[in-house]
Amino acid sequence: RCFLTFSELLENIPNVKPVKFEGKTSFGMSVFNLGNAIMGSGILGLAYAMANTGIVLFLFLLTAVAVLSCYSIHLLLKSSGIVGIRAYEQLGYRAFGTPGKMAAGIAITLQNIGAMSSYLYIVKSEFPLVIQAFSRADPSADLWYLNGNYLVIMVSIGVILPLALMKQLGYLGYTSGFSLSCMVFFLSAVIYKKFQIPCPFGEFSAANHTVSHLDIHLNITDNHATHDNGLVHEMDDSHCGARMFTMNSQTAYTIPILAFAFVCHPEVLPIYTELRNPTQRRMQHVSNLSILVMYTMYFLAALFGYLTFYGKTETELLHTYSRIDPYDTLILCVRLAVLTAVTLTVPIVLFPVRRALNQMFFASKSFNWLRHVAIAVTLLSFINMLVIFAPNILGIFGIIGATSAPCLIFIFPAIFYIRIVPKEQEPMHSIPKILAACFAGLGVVFMIMSLSFIIIDWTTGSSNSGGGH
Repeated sequence: RCFLTFSELLENIPNVKPVKFEGKTSFGMSVFNLGNAIMGSGILGLAYAMANTGIVLFLFLLTAVAVLSCYSIHLLLKSSGIVGIRAYEQLGYRAFGTPGKMAAGIAITLQNIGAMSSYLYIVKSEFPLVIQAFSRADPSADLWYLNGNYLVIMVSIGVILPLALMKQLGYLGYTSGFSLSCMVFFLSAVIYKKFQIPCPFGEFSAANHTVSHLDIHLNITDNHATHDNGLVHEMDDSHCGARMFTMNSQTAYTIPILAFAFVCHPEVLPIYTELRNPTQRRMQHVSNLSILVMYTMYFLAALFGYLTFYGKTETELLHTYSRIDPYDTLILCVRLAVLTAVTLTVPIVLFPVRRALNQMFFASKSFNWLRHVAIAVTLLSFINMLVIFAPNILGIFGIIGATSAPCLIFIFPAIFYIRIVPKEQEPMHSIPKILAACFAGLGVVFMIMSLSFIIIDWTTGSSNSGGGH
């Protein structure tokens, strides 16, 4: 509290400059880091979202979410600039004291632990399948390199932990750039496959694939299928048409997918702190450019994925390609690239959790390497145990994410802004604060909707709710 009082005194003393944060990360590296924080496995479910909303409605919703995300970051940066604080948790403390600080820290911790758990669960479930497909190994063989538990531990120790031990987030700019390159490769493959796969597409049949070398062609004259070289060709093309607007039972589930497509708010202030020549305007440009790049990639991936499979698009796009040929070399490389991108995102997401824990429990202590390493090792060990021994816990993290994500994206930035910006500068009845209050209300609506969809999904046993960031 003494620091805050001193900061307030500095603001009111003429000719005294506010505290400067010495950042060393370039503009481009900051864009890479924030873009990597935004980009998650949710991109794989956006084609499914478009299939259940239509192209125009999807574009409208995606644009609205992107604009709201930019506005939310604007609120965070404006609040940070007024009090000279670059930590989400300290903004909570400035606005509401210790309860605000703890609420922000707990939300960031739970949200990002849930995200890291989901990423490592993808590694555990998908990596063995990719290795098995490349090596053509027998899926029933008891081979150690096809055991997802072993692989997720190896990836955590060999790749994630060394990156998570970096002292500054800016050092991860190169790996973030490589991670985004992997997702560009994914996008390129999706666009390429649109012009290679006919609709209706031929579905892979293992039995027919084994005898395809005999050049057996079996033509069935009904409207169901044609067998040719291991593929079962659908004859019904009623689903092969793009729709501009679609409303069905799954449309509501796509709203949370899109609402949380640009989750990066816990990483914004740490990246701001390490930005070279940091100003509110410069960091806003970093955020806007990152969101614009992700917005473009999201829309193109969803559009070409949807235009490839139309009504047959599945919740996870790469699984749809596997229905055609599970041994397609390009798709296997794409799956490996997505796994790489997801893996390299984990250290970016871990940094805000460690910072939140430091702010909550070690705020008065200076940097210590032992504590820095211990928190990273403890977090990764805990997440690995969750993924290996309690994979069903991911459902609980779904509820936690549906609660914490709206708080971090909508509610906290708005109410922090309302409390921190002086009433003399912006009265409560001013347009900026009215907009912020409406923004917080929108977050509450999203939270209620997300929780309702998850509860309905659990009670009905449905598995079509899609994926998120």
